[in-house]
Amino acid sequence: MALGGGHGLHATLTALRRVTSQVTAVVTVADDGGSSGRLRRELGLLPPGDLRQAFAAFAAEDGGTLWAEVFQHRFGGDGALAGHAVGNLLLAGLFEVLGDPVAALDEASRLMGISGRVLPMSPEPLEIQGEVSGLDAENPEAVRRIRGQVAVATTPGQVHRISLHPTGQADRPPRGCAEAIEAVLGADVVFLGPGSWFTSVLPHLLVPDLHDALLRTDATKVVILNLIPQPGETAGFSPEKHLDVLFEHAPELRVDAVIADRDSVPSPARLRDAAGRLGARALLGAVADPVVTGRHDPDALAGCMRDALGLTGGEAEGMEGQRWR
Repeated sequence: MALGGGHGLHATLTALRRVTSQVTAVVTVADDGGSSGRLRRELGLLPPGDLRQAFAAFAAEDGGTLWAEVFQHRFGGDGALAGHAVGNLLLAGLFEVLGDPVAALDEASRLMGISGRVLPMSPEPLEIQGEVSGLDAENPEAVRRIRGQVAVATTPGQVHRISLHPTGQADRPPRGCAEAIEAVLGADVVFLGPGSWFTSVLPHLLVPDLHDALLRTDATKVVILNLIPQPGETAGFSPEKHLDVLFEHAPELRVDAVIADRDSVPSPARLRDAAGRLGARALLGAVADPVVTGRHDPDALAGCMRDALGLTGGEAEGMEGQRWR
């Protein structure tokens, strides 16, 4: 299974489907920008954008390229539909009609004919709050709190920590999706990352029930690092800094392997040390797309996934009939 959100989760799912068809995605639900933010504010629903990205990845790998294209299509013009993605509207409609986000997502999988399952990390919309320095010109060390995924992702300051809570309820911890927790506990393998570190990857560790499941599961746990720092939230971060921040947010978490692109790691020794603090071994391979900067090559990443799990080609093919999530 894979945890994340947005384009990072899309990359993981695209690669993972080259290894097995039995995949579950657990997706962040804190987006407050664009089409997702509008639907969230107007209808009070889970923001559908990151969930849509997971469906598009599954559809493309299942041969449903038309479904993938339609789900990702955004309306143009300047009317009420401008900027909305078709998949966002379809998921929002299913949420309203069925009244249960998990049932709605399972029905979307059935309609699209995909074999993967998409689950939200929480059944309620969540809000990210970040502790950020560098926003006060007179006192650059001062830490300010900013709210919202878009604000955290695009801040010109340095993000130090994030917290997560239900919308408008800062005094209550977020609830985990029961089906997502069950999937983590029953998984053979859990992948975390790549993606926006503070807004797509770390939030999974801040849902108490989900965090506890990640500590208790017998699954092999693998972290996939980004190829480049993200302007805003991780500007200037080294590969090992990403792991240090992960450790700060979940000090009890132990992982088995860390996958990184060898050309994106200036100091392999420092990365190996950082991975070791999480109990992991670092695997450096050529996983970057040679044409598109900042994007993982799906075939190369799939190969590195097999290496992380100690699978040969034949063993990987044999996983097709198992619940290798």
